[in-house]
Amino acid sequence: MTAGDLSAYLHAHIPLTRALAVEVVEVSEEIVRLGAPLAPNLNHRQTAFGGSVASLAILAAWGWLHARLANTAADFRLVIQHQEMEYLAPIDGPFTATCTAPPALAWQKFARALATRRRGRIDLTAEVSCDGRVAATFRGTYVALAGAAAPPGGIA
Repeated sequence: MTAGDLSAYLHAHIPLTRALAVEVVEVSEEIVRLGAPLAPNLNHRQTAFGGSVASLAILAAWGWLHARLANTAADFRLVIQHQEMEYLAPIDGPFTATCTAPPALAWQKFARALATRRRGRIDLTAEVSCDGRVAATFRGTYVALAGAAAPPGGIA
């Protein structure tokens, strides 16, 4: 999946990504990096709204999993089951959220569960950065449902 493919998918199926002006910066098997400008994400203190920061982090991890599963033949549905955010510093400019691949053993366990039980659960993390510093961290648990439980296109 290319950055353009993921961007088109997000903007077509998750309208919030258009409102936040989300840009797909990088996509590979190892990483998804999304970016957002400050202006559409401002709070009353002229820094990034916490909900926008959390949304970008959730989307980066969801996007990584979506991209990683995009080449499979199965229909799937991805949902977030649990999430935690830690805000470390105010964000006063454009910001990015980066999700990197989980450890190989975690991926193998997830893939095996998805193949055998048609449902897999995986923990993913993301860092939100601004001006070269980490401003927030994210950890989320995502569930993938395969086959009949999944609507076409994997939207959740």
